Amino acid sequence: MRAANGRSARALATACALVCVLPGCGSSQPARGGLAGIAPARIVAAARQAAAGAASVHVEGSILSEGEPISVNMELLSAKGGAGVLTIHGLTVRVIELDGFAYVRGNALFYRAIAGARAARKLQGHWLESYGPHGLLAPFAKLTDIRTLVAGALARHGALSRGAPALIDGQRAVAIEDSANDATLYVAATGTPYPLRIIERGRSRARIVFDRWNRAVTLAAPAHAVPAESLEGSR
Repeated sequence: MRAANGRSARALATACALVCVLPGCGSSQPARGGLAGIAPARIVAAARQAAAGAASVHVEGSILSEGEPISVNMELLSAKGGAGVLTIHGLTVRVIELDGFAYVRGNALFYRAIAGARAARKLQGHWLESYGPHGLLAPFAKLTDIRTLVAGALARHGALSRGAPALIDGQRAVAIEDSANDATLYVAATGTPYPLRIIERGRSRARIVFDRWNRAVTLAAPAHAVPAESLEGSR
């Protein structure tokens, strides 16, 4: 099996880094009284720490790559994995990661990109499977780990400042502005300081939504998956 190459490979790399658009600094907790008077960098750190301790979250977002949109819609379960859909340059891919196994099922264009036209005809409708951090499907699994994904989302920074308070889906939020990336992170202003939304207005036009924190998520491995390693040399 060959991973999607050229334009598709670059887009996949971008998708796996989809949420790397805002800062994360340190690991300080906010004061018990909430986020009032707390420095922006500490609020970002508190949001990162809160997300790392969550049981589950739903993440939906999009970003531009080479002028075309990439989108993800994932349900993530801490210490177990996640499931959802990735759409990238016409390739639609369903992804499940569970206990170290990655499972992927795509449209016809996806199978042609990774295995060639001949193998694609046989693979249509089938799940592919690989195991471990270095398996052939490992790049997809990067999208299913809460800590890795949120740490990536809060990994870069410029100068930070507070923006205007906002309501995000009816929830009061603190806005943290990143001037270097022309981006805003919204953090829950009451209760646990979970990240709620990231908006980047620059070239990538990224929009990432975090919601359904700690809701029940059920994951199940698909039956009769095809080992991805068996496709090597099939093109």
